[in-house]
Amino acid sequence: MFALRSIISRRAAVTLCRGNSEQLASAFTRANKSTAAEPTGMEFELTNDQKDLQDLAKKFAHEEIIPVAADYDKSGEFPWPIVKKAWEVGLLNLHIPEELGGTGLGVMEECILGEQIAYGCSGFSTVVGAHGLASAPVILGGSKEIQKKFLGRLLEEPLIAAYCVTEPGAGSDVAGLKTKAVKKGDDYILNGQKMWISNSGHANWFFVLARTNPDPKCPTGKAFTGFVVERDSPGLTVGKKEYNMGQRCADTRGVSFEDVVVPKEQVLGVEGAGFKLAMSVFDVTRPMVAAGAVGIAQRCIDESVKYALERRTMGKPIMEHQAVAFMISDMVIGTETSRLATYRAAWEIDQGKRNTYWASIAKCLAADVANKSATDAVQIFGGNGYNSEYPVEKLMRDAKIFQIYEGTAQVQRLIIARELLGRMQNQM
Repeated sequence: MFALRSIISRRAAVTLCRGNSEQLASAFTRANKSTAAEPTGMEFELTNDQKDLQDLAKKFAHEEIIPVAADYDKSGEFPWPIVKKAWEVGLLNLHIPEELGGTGLGVMEECILGEQIAYGCSGFSTVVGAHGLASAPVILGGSKEIQKKFLGRLLEEPLIAAYCVTEPGAGSDVAGLKTKAVKKGDDYILNGQKMWISNSGHANWFFVLARTNPDPKCPTGKAFTGFVVERDSPGLTVGKKEYNMGQRCADTRGVSFEDVVVPKEQVLGVEGAGFKLAMSVFDVTRPMVAAGAVGIAQRCIDESVKYALERRTMGKPIMEHQAVAFMISDMVIGTETSRLATYRAAWEIDQGKRNTYWASIAKCLAADVANKSATDAVQIFGGNGYNSEYPVEKLMRDAKIFQIYEGTAQVQRLIIARELLGRMQNQM
């Protein structure tokens, strides 16, 4: 089995950039002097280290994920064997800082990994992505003690975490969360319900966002607090696994909190700063989600080309029919541009820049492209595409969630419009 540490010679360190009062800027910046130097112009080539990581991830996807992806899709079982193998190889915690014993790589590397993993099975990439999403608030807002306690254990054994924010009545409208945390002595008492929480059935700990200011007039940016909550906390109950349309090996459940006691030491940052912290992590994770969508789109291209060269009608491969060739060409156009947008979003934040604009562009575009590519792939396969013995119907089911989780396609367009307006106003 390959080891990630043996092929990555230049590592990146993760640093937290504190934002101004208007925006908590989150940034994973590289500890590489060349990236801080004067720009030398456009560069579209991956570094040798990044190519090695890409090769390792591709090999892992083809040898460990693709052969069993359909079985996990049918059974709905959680892919613990693959999780453990990914942990052993070093593909599970790229984001954990070097000072804690991690590799401390940047968002670009996470995207390179994420595309290849999603190519194999985007359900498994969601397991990895949700784990990273939960870890991000701890990296960005946690004290050294909290980081060592909760991130350190992820390096000691194959454990996963969960990001616990969405509720039955509050998805994109995070300000509408009802879960509450009331200060009592040196502890907080947590009560409420969460829903659609990825990894929750197997998580060792949770990032939880709860309202700590009961005043309905309190500004959203000051009303919520982020906590790290242990899985075995009394009063914490995890619901049944939801059987979803796609990504069925991913674990999605509801989580209930009934008088759960959380020590004040497990508050991330300060009381009232949770909303900004929870939202700022999306600048880190949305490029990774976009990379997963790119992985699906690329898989659609490869499966479609392979099938179109084998399937013959009217005396020739259907690839030679213009109607089919154009559909595949459109897949390629969308996938290549989505990958570039994803890399731009990752590059921006790895440079320490606020990348909200690019993160939403990448996530929105790649999700739409993945869905169209999957639909067209099924069309190219014809009746076979509608059958579960062929891979593209799974790709079509798996792709849909990319337009929903971590901010719907519509929310991304709202963010893009808001960011564009702000840029134009600043120029006036």
